[in-house]
Amino acid sequence: MEALTLLLCLLLTTKASLEPCGGSLSSWMGEFTSPNYPNSYPDKARCTWTIHSTGAATVSLTFTDVFLESCCDYIRVYNGPSTLYPLLGELVDEKSKSYNSSGNDLTVLFFSDDEISRRGFHANWVFLDSNSCRNYCGFSFGTCSCDDSCQDNRNCCFDYNSYCFQTTTWPTTTDIPSCMYNCGYNPGSCSCTDFCQRDGNCCPDYEAYCSETTTTTAFEPDTTEILSCMYNCGYNLGGCSCTEFCRSYGNCCPDYEAYCSETTTTTFEPDTTAHSCMYNCGYDLGSCSCARDCHYYDICCPDYDSHCPSYTTLRDSTTELHYTESHPKCGGHLYGAGLFSTPNYPSYYHDNAYCVWYLSAQQGQRIFLTFADVQLERCCDCDYITIHDGSSTGYPQLGNVCFNDTTHQAFHSTSRYLTVVFRSDFSGVSHGFKAHFTSSLTADQGRVDCSSDNMVIVLRRSYLNSLGFSGNDLYVDDRLCRPNISSTEVVFRFPLNTCGTAKKMMNSFVSYTNNVRASPSQSGVITRQSEFLLSVGCRMEPDTIVQIFYKAEEIPNGNITGTGRFNASIAFYTSRKFNQQIYDSPYEVYLNDDLFVQVKLTRFDASLDLFLETCVASPNPNDFKDYSYDLLRNGCPRDSTFQSYINGVDQYAQFSFRAFKFLQTHAYVHLQCQVIICPDNDYNSRCRKGCQYRRKRSLDSSYNTSTVTLGPIKLRGQ
Repeated sequence: MEALTLLLCLLLTTKASLEPCGGSLSSWMGEFTSPNYPNSYPDKARCTWTIHSTGAATVSLTFTDVFLESCCDYIRVYNGPSTLYPLLGELVDEKSKSYNSSGNDLTVLFFSDDEISRRGFHANWVFLDSNSCRNYCGFSFGTCSCDDSCQDNRNCCFDYNSYCFQTTTWPTTTDIPSCMYNCGYNPGSCSCTDFCQRDGNCCPDYEAYCSETTTTTAFEPDTTEILSCMYNCGYNLGGCSCTEFCRSYGNCCPDYEAYCSETTTTTFEPDTTAHSCMYNCGYDLGSCSCARDCHYYDICCPDYDSHCPSYTTLRDSTTELHYTESHPKCGGHLYGAGLFSTPNYPSYYHDNAYCVWYLSAQQGQRIFLTFADVQLERCCDCDYITIHDGSSTGYPQLGNVCFNDTTHQAFHSTSRYLTVVFRSDFSGVSHGFKAHFTSSLTADQGRVDCSSDNMVIVLRRSYLNSLGFSGNDLYVDDRLCRPNISSTEVVFRFPLNTCGTAKKMMNSFVSYTNNVRASPSQSGVITRQSEFLLSVGCRMEPDTIVQIFYKAEEIPNGNITGTGRFNASIAFYTSRKFNQQIYDSPYEVYLNDDLFVQVKLTRFDASLDLFLETCVASPNPNDFKDYSYDLLRNGCPRDSTFQSYINGVDQYAQFSFRAFKFLQTHAYVHLQCQVIICPDNDYNSRCRKGCQYRRKRSLDSSYNTSTVTLGPIKLRGQ
């Protein structure tokens, strides 16, 4: 869609001053809140807190209360010292939520928009190198205690209530229930039934007395497969336990201390600057992965084996890993241009897939990625594709694609790298996807410029000569449209609705496409190419103009893509018949005169509708925020004299209002209007929704914007 800005004239508002917020936090524990908590936080807040620990300590952050405007205000938590680091999560309305850093720092960003505010949030943090009561209830440390008396002495460790609050005395090993004479029954706090191994609650001697594989009455563990706590912390393995209570029951597995005890020191000393799998199991951290299949793809973070469970077994007391699942190879490094797809495409891809494609091009080029087919599991949190604008998954996301989503089918990189990740879970599969990528032509080869009036294609003659073509060989889809040729460039320039240009609506964007072709060479030069085909595309996008040339591997040349904006015009008219335009500047009026305004697309296009959403007046044509007056906001009149005649159902909008009183205090007044352009056949578009007292924030770029000006208005006789 497209927002257009009109200038006429108007009044003033004052700008609210924002309270300072955010900061750097370095105490070993503490709390912070949104501004004014528990009262309403201010509009337009942007607060950043950085929590920094030292040494080997990590940060544990807990939000105890969160109440924000759900559509537009949010809290984001980043795993590092700034918002450039990986995002751990986003909160809008959570009663309690915790995050843990993998290194010394966490960053918290709080954002509010300019309309509705709520109570805000309260959070507290603690550094996790502090002594913990986990596995140590009843003990005392130098700085705090996990003994019952700590509440009276007020020196309890920070997590005493989580682990020890209801604990008075620990059971002794003489009270442990036994499966002797109890196979098939539940003797109490553990089980001797056939299902206990599945449920993880077998009594310690279940294997000795009740397992069908046991051949002796004494407890003799099977030495062909050692029960290990590696990847199993918190679980009961049948013959032994890796739970935090195993010390009390005396049934810990032999390597419990090595893998599950927080007091254990290991030979692994991770670099505090590197990514860690601590608290990040199942996630991809950019330069390495803590996902379940990272061993298979050889991308595990250094401490993956210390923190994360996986589908592996430990055999013969060695560290050799044997996977219970086999996966086809996927992902890899791709260069220049080409096709790639999910494993087995178009047949079904496999469960638990994790594929990463690293796309790259020559220096100075960019990557253009399109998805020709997407068929994933319906659950968008289960199977999905993410696209990262850089050489690894640690770079910002350009977007994600799931199910049969066609909203984001084309992605442009800002550098010569692009990274694509495909994930599937274990719950269901589908046919997958097929994608095509190309690399752009460099600036010294060509460019394309777009507007709502013209498409301009510029090719450097040196580039054409390298392919064995001259400018005289080239034409577009209409052979009558030929280029102008200079000493350095070959230039096509034509209106968008001519020369065979095709227009189509895709995902609320208007796209124009054409092709540059070559006839057999008339220059006498022996060409090295069998054909020349350059696909050219212009997509109308919000507020900016970007030009990108792309070439494909499978044809000699390829395609060019650019983006542009629609153009619109605005004018005063003498009456509501809108048949006589006023050209005077400034436009002199009397107080309370009716002013008639029309906004329309500069080029006729019956497939588009234009919707007038917001009009704001100001005496300053360069400032419509600090010194302004609303006539129309979100499609809703704010001024009693504003009257709309047609809006949102055709390619123009017409309205009127009366000359303002503040023309008596300001020499000139200007009007700025936001106009949205929608496809005529989209009955769910913004154009069809009319007045909306609360505008919802949109995450996509469905609408297009540009700026037009009109005015100023001047009070007659002054």
